[in-house]
Amino acid sequence: MQAPWQPVLEWWFGSADTAKAVAAEQGRLWFGKRDSQDLEARTRFGALVEQALAGGLTEWAQHPQGWLALVLLLDQVPRMIFRENPQSFAGDARALALVAQGIAADFDRQLRPIERVFIYIVFEHCENLAAQNEAIARYTELLAQQPAEDRGLFADYLDYAEKHQRVIAQFGRFPHRNQVLGRESTEDELVFLSKPGSRF
Repeated sequence: MQAPWQPVLEWWFGSADTAKAVAAEQGRLWFGKRDSQDLEARTRFGALVEQALAGGLTEWAQHPQGWLALVLLLDQVPRMIFRENPQSFAGDARALALVAQGIAADFDRQLRPIERVFIYIVFEHCENLAAQNEAIARYTELLAQQPAEDRGLFADYLDYAEKHQRVIAQFGRFPHRNQVLGRESTEDELVFLSKPGSRF
């Protein structure tokens, strides 16, 4: 019998075996912004996201794979189905708490390295310098554990974490979220936002 979280994981990670192959097949889903993908996410998993945001699906967090899927439903999928809406960040606090609990139980070390990327990215999404520093520490460790053929891929994930950390170190928040969240940007933030690569 299929676990209830399996469709989420199959959709997010695909069926490839190696980290590089998974990233190659799924990268457009993970980091692209396409209406068709957002619609698919909403159609297939919108009801589960609503349950997760309401504090449900707690039983998933008792298993490493279920924990991973629940984190995706709180952190990644809302950013697709609620894109450009404040609700896209509604699951961040619960995701962060779940990540901390799962790491304390060594759940992350029971996942494939490419799956761990989407656990540690929760730290990267936080407007908090301590969480950003934790992201860098986790990605640094993850990179060090990879075989030579995968180091370039995981070095990229660390690089993005370092870029996020620098923004939080400078501003204490992500300026590119200001418009969505109804926050007024400072003059320094407006200058920053006018530069290429300022939006993640």
